[in-house]
Amino acid sequence: MTTVAAYAAPSAKAPLERTTIERRAVREFDVLIDIRFAGICHSDIHQAREGWGEAIFPMVPGHEIAGVVSEVGPGVTRFAVGDRVGVGCMVDSCRECDNCKAGLEQYCVKGNVGTYNALDKDGEPTYGGYAEKIVVDENYVVRIPEGLKLDEAAPLLCAGITTYSPLKHWNAGPGKKVAILGMGGLGHMGVKIAHALGAEVTVLSQSLRKKDDGLKLGAEHYYATSDPKTFEELQGTFDLILSTVSAPLNLDQFLSLLKTDGAFVNVGAPEEPVALNLFSVIAGRKTLAGSGIGGIQETQEMLDFCAAHGFGAEIELINADQINDAYERVLASDVRYRFVIDTATI
Repeated sequence: MTTVAAYAAPSAKAPLERTTIERRAVREFDVLIDIRFAGICHSDIHQAREGWGEAIFPMVPGHEIAGVVSEVGPGVTRFAVGDRVGVGCMVDSCRECDNCKAGLEQYCVKGNVGTYNALDKDGEPTYGGYAEKIVVDENYVVRIPEGLKLDEAAPLLCAGITTYSPLKHWNAGPGKKVAILGMGGLGHMGVKIAHALGAEVTVLSQSLRKKDDGLKLGAEHYYATSDPKTFEELQGTFDLILSTVSAPLNLDQFLSLLKTDGAFVNVGAPEEPVALNLFSVIAGRKTLAGSGIGGIQETQEMLDFCAAHGFGAEIELINADQINDAYERVLASDVRYRFVIDTATI
């Protein structure tokens, strides 16, 4: 066991505070990672404040982890000391179900083991990336290409893969009109990735406040959803709408923007249920879908893709003692576009 410094929420809705946690000793197939940077995801806030249901406390959030390997177990073959690596939203799965065997560990039939707010196979709580170090099985670690800065790579482990996976699955690319709904931590990565895939990209945002940023990141068009004319003008326009919004939406309104056979895919997860008139999908044979993160192989593919296209996340680097302020700013949409913690300050 190794004692490391971390920032944890002691209870639901309580401010995060500096503490220490225990990391397990390095096992045969484990990798010990010195965490250099950890992104702040909106889902960290949902879970630390029990917005998605009962949680495990104390909680050390953080599933956008970038660091350097400092020790490997004797059976490790994929990584060596000094390698630049990342850890995303899961640290284990059953490895036996059809989904795991197909590289879809995120949809493990028995449930994957979350990087934090979960219990591992020994029944011990998992603690995330707001910490100095983490121990992870090598099969759930990915390599960060040299072309990516570690701080800009950290958010790719959630925001990057959460947008890349559905954009690939629903065939975003040349000849396709793709809308990214929401221009935040996930949305800005959706714009970059959809553009790099060759799609014609439109941003749908509450206001035009971030229009210049959206166009700079690769969008051809930018519309305000607060303007009723947007829904008149864009009716029947898109092959794919990727919603990164974690607030309840008027789904019928947005489904009207799809072409026949278009798909509206949710990656944002509101805490409240949403209403739907089923005629919104029946008319036009439209699809209302959701998508989680990605499997380990696909996450590696995404990192390599981002490196090949020369981009990471747009970040604001903060010290650990700014985490609570950062949470409030995320809720106020006051970040461009992802807070990343410099873990040297923990």
